[in-house]
Amino acid sequence: MPVTDPISDMFTRIRNAIRVQAGAVEMPASKQKVAIAEVLRNEGFISSFETKALGSPEQRMRIVLKYGSKGEQVIQGIKRVSKPGLRVYRPSKKVQRVYGGLGVSIISTSRGLMTDRQARKNNVGGEIIAEVW
Repeated sequence: MPVTDPISDMFTRIRNAIRVQAGAVEMPASKQKVAIAEVLRNEGFISSFETKALGSPEQRMRIVLKYGSKGEQVIQGIKRVSKPGLRVYRPSKKVQRVYGGLGVSIISTSRGLMTDRQARKNNVGGEIIAEVW
């Protein structure tokens, strides 16, 4: 059965891998998933990611998850905000902080995917893809 929301599928795979303390998780790749993984890496939520055969029908992405020195999870939670059935858009002034700034919102703007801090700094709004803390 085909996946109707590939971004939610990505987040579910990450959540499930963290619950069993897996070192990495593999999933189908797309340009948007790669952009989300870049934001997660830049913000320190994941160690790294790699893509295989990007642009071909068998494109895959492998995300290496990050844990603390005692094995604690770096990603405490990851939540899809804007869904295919209900898109959520916000102007830059109304983008809220996640857990008082401890987490980040991933926002799809006209300038590409960025965090809520970058969107406020660049004064651009957009679609709130997810919240990560």
